[in-house]
Amino acid sequence: MIRKLLISVVCLVVLAASGGALWVWQGLETLDAPMRLQEPVLFDVPQGTSFGQLARQFEAEGFLPDALWLRVHGRLHPEEARIKAGEYEVTDGMSARDLLAKLVAGDTKQWSIQFIEGWTFQDMRQALANSERLSKETTDWSDEEIMTAVGAEGEDPEGRFFPDTYSFTSNDTDLDMLRRAFERLNNVLEAEWEKRAEGLPYESPYEALIMASIVERETGAPHERGQVAGVFVRRLEKGMRLQTDPTVIYGMGDSYIGRITRKDLQKYTPYNTYRIDGLPPTPIALAGKEAIHAALNPEDGDSLYFVARGDGTHKFSRTLSEHQKAVREFQLNRRSDYRSSPAPAVSEDNP
Repeated sequence: MIRKLLISVVCLVVLAASGGALWVWQGLETLDAPMRLQEPVLFDVPQGTSFGQLARQFEAEGFLPDALWLRVHGRLHPEEARIKAGEYEVTDGMSARDLLAKLVAGDTKQWSIQFIEGWTFQDMRQALANSERLSKETTDWSDEEIMTAVGAEGEDPEGRFFPDTYSFTSNDTDLDMLRRAFERLNNVLEAEWEKRAEGLPYESPYEALIMASIVERETGAPHERGQVAGVFVRRLEKGMRLQTDPTVIYGMGDSYIGRITRKDLQKYTPYNTYRIDGLPPTPIALAGKEAIHAALNPEDGDSLYFVARGDGTHKFSRTLSEHQKAVREFQLNRRSDYRSSPAPAVSEDNP
């Protein structure tokens, strides 16, 4: 009799244990259930969030029917409880386990901001201010304060940042973007300076950067950068003034309203290369790697002048008389579809 009772108790314990295990197994299975979302949503994990708080967030957002199962999973797999703060994208079909893996890996949602070749520093600052996702730190800072923060106290900011597309997360600030762009420009300029042609009329990488910014603004046709740089380098070597309109425009500042007059060309500013000898005091825009390379490796030739054709390219001339003829042809009798930059490329798929 006692033996039969003992066997019954053991069976009940085994059944209870089996049922409990099945219950836990079924609960943990909910971690793999795909979420059904109409569109991606952002899930924010604040700094200092505990795993228990995370589990409650999962339940509150509808990612799990019960926070208990995520807490149990965390106890069984403590290495998967080391989550990282940030903003994460949740998409249709993703499971709670998939999302947890992103949190452990720190695979946060990324956005991007683009700084364009030929932009001024003020254009950069405006783009940073307009970026809705980027945390703002420098909005009320002066240019001088920004340069101090990036490690270039007392230096002019114009042209000192590299134009590119930069990715960022919700933890990044506008100052982080500026620091990255500043460091990238220094690295690119240093590398290109080491590979420069011999005998160039630059005393420092900074002077080459000034030239690169002018080249960047003078042509939108990539294949012409070396030619344009060659013209300017030869003019410097001969003691001729650069006489380039983009420097005049930069020196005019806000008074420039879309066209340059003869009076503008005659008016002195530190940037008016019709009035000053040599290079202007600072770059006039952001210069990309190709423009920097061209400034440091100008094409050989004998042309000393060029004028815009009106299709985004230029007519290069060796003598002043040839140049004056080209001016009469392309500038005094402008074509109806005159443009200063090349027309966009047309593909068969997108005419």
